[in-house]
Amino acid sequence: MPENAPALPEGLRGDYAAARPDFTVVQDMSAYSEADHETWRTLYRRQAEMLRDRAATAYLEGLDRLPFRDGVPDFEAASAVLKRATGWTLVAVPGLIPDDAFFDHLAERRFPATHWIRKPEELDYVVEPDIFHDAFGHVPILLQPDFAEFLAAYGRMGAHAKRLGALKPLARLYWHMVEFGLLREGGRTVAYGAGILSSAAETLHATESDKPRRLRFDPWRVLRSDYFIDDLQPTYFVIEDYAELFAAMEGLPALLEAARDAEPIPPSAASPDDKPYATDGQE
Repeated sequence: MPENAPALPEGLRGDYAAARPDFTVVQDMSAYSEADHETWRTLYRRQAEMLRDRAATAYLEGLDRLPFRDGVPDFEAASAVLKRATGWTLVAVPGLIPDDAFFDHLAERRFPATHWIRKPEELDYVVEPDIFHDAFGHVPILLQPDFAEFLAAYGRMGAHAKRLGALKPLARLYWHMVEFGLLREGGRTVAYGAGILSSAAETLHATESDKPRRLRFDPWRVLRSDYFIDDLQPTYFVIEDYAELFAAMEGLPALLEAARDAEPIPPSAASPDDKPYATDGQE
């Protein structure tokens, strides 16, 4: 996701010295140990089972189509599947990357995915996004055509937002609708956002708990809504169709400028125009 800062913070885990000018690195499959592959398989088995009735159909179908089951995925093999379906590819990066590089990759339908994997003792939580978060969480939904179009359009919006001084509102859109997005499907609220799908705790919290607020997707509300980066989300936004996301990009330039100057809405706060959804079944 975008770093939303002029320079990367110190102490990041990846090997940034090995990165090219566009912040990509070589994914050396021979560098992964058997322990790395077993960590991936453990995470995959655990999370895939949990998501069976809680993830969006398009995500689950995408997961089945990708070569992710047997160990740390080879980005080249995964890219071949993506390229045929929606024109996307994966590029390996050392971790969080600067805004300009991030937006450029998305605009060109290249998804920047961290190449290192968490340690076994970090199965339940890792501070920085690793390959499991990026590949397992983000990549399957890139096989959904409308979402794929939206994310490329999001990347193209980056330069405009930077000129406006509106990177923070644009980052909120990514956080709420790419990392933590929910979908109404078959009368139920299911997850498609990577931050939900790659976390067991967030999956249960987002789809079943009565604690968080689930609101109908409204771009103006999303662009003003702050979030927690180190806790379960208190507010989620729900779409009824992936095409809504791409359609929202048309009016986004004007909304970004307005949101830049608007008072942010705290993560747990309500707004007078909120339209809540029930957890499942009933509106």
